[in-house]
Amino acid sequence: MADIIYFVVPCYNEEEVLPVTARKLYEKMRQFVSIGLAGQGSRILFVDDGSSDGTWRLIRALSQESTVFTGLKLSRNRGHQNALLAGLMTAKEYADAVISLDADLQDDIDVSDDFLKEYYSGSDIVYGVRGDRSSDSFFKRSTAQGFYRFMSAMGVELVYNHADYRLMSRRALDCLEQYREVNLFLRGIIPQIGLKTSEVYYQRGERAAGKSKYPLGKMLALALDGITSFSVKPLRLITVLGGIVSAVSAAALIFTLAAGRTEIAVAACSLWLLGGIELAAAGTIGSYIGKIYSEVKGRPRYFIEQNLLMPNVGMAGSREYTRKIV
Repeated sequence: MADIIYFVVPCYNEEEVLPVTARKLYEKMRQFVSIGLAGQGSRILFVDDGSSDGTWRLIRALSQESTVFTGLKLSRNRGHQNALLAGLMTAKEYADAVISLDADLQDDIDVSDDFLKEYYSGSDIVYGVRGDRSSDSFFKRSTAQGFYRFMSAMGVELVYNHADYRLMSRRALDCLEQYREVNLFLRGIIPQIGLKTSEVYYQRGERAAGKSKYPLGKMLALALDGITSFSVKPLRLITVLGGIVSAVSAAALIFTLAAGRTEIAVAACSLWLLGGIELAAAGTIGSYIGKIYSEVKGRPRYFIEQNLLMPNVGMAGSREYTRKIV
């Protein structure tokens, strides 16, 4: 008998694209069940991350039209990683494996067939990896590739060109649950689990509708979270930089004394250089201290305001979903 499979889809102000996403995921889930890749209790779980538009209204309507759809509503916006974690931790109580993906349909849902084949072959984690970035703009491609290279240089273990499109077995999710940090960077946490993994390559498309909810500012914040959560190299670099600046300063002092040069400009530039380095160092250390502060407080990562989950109903007992793609 096929295992119970859940799609988990974080949503933030996705009112425009949600009807399209729901239709395509429903068709994919029905295909899974018909060919024996998913059991009758399989579901599609949307997680509303405190949206300010009609996203939750649509999720509730979908759950009323077909019991294959269900939803969680977080009490407020907690960010993509927390919304995804809320969905994963909720789904693992009912599913044998969970496939996570974004609501914009840029991830090719057809390769989820390969995810399940790898899962049934024994993989606990299956990563969706972009085969290339030829469809991206030059700026997007350059910044994304630079992100992965920089994270690797900082000692953060990542799967290159992988975001959050993946399959995780219940065993892998049980391992993930034991990571208790408040500052989440799932792309860095999941490779540390260490169970059997595999990769499936795909081509990423354009958004089906709506606008991206991950602008450059959020991407930079995510990168900073990843670096400060998984690497202490920036702190070591500060120590190295301090040694270099001290050596250069001592050499410059000897040179100026020997040459009899005491120009104000030289002194001012030296002060500006040292001041800038000190501020950068203080900011880096402050980022780490801030993370320690957040972790020590141990506040909850999210609260679930509403839960529509009805785990015992699946495709077999479901009303037919008939909403048209808009």
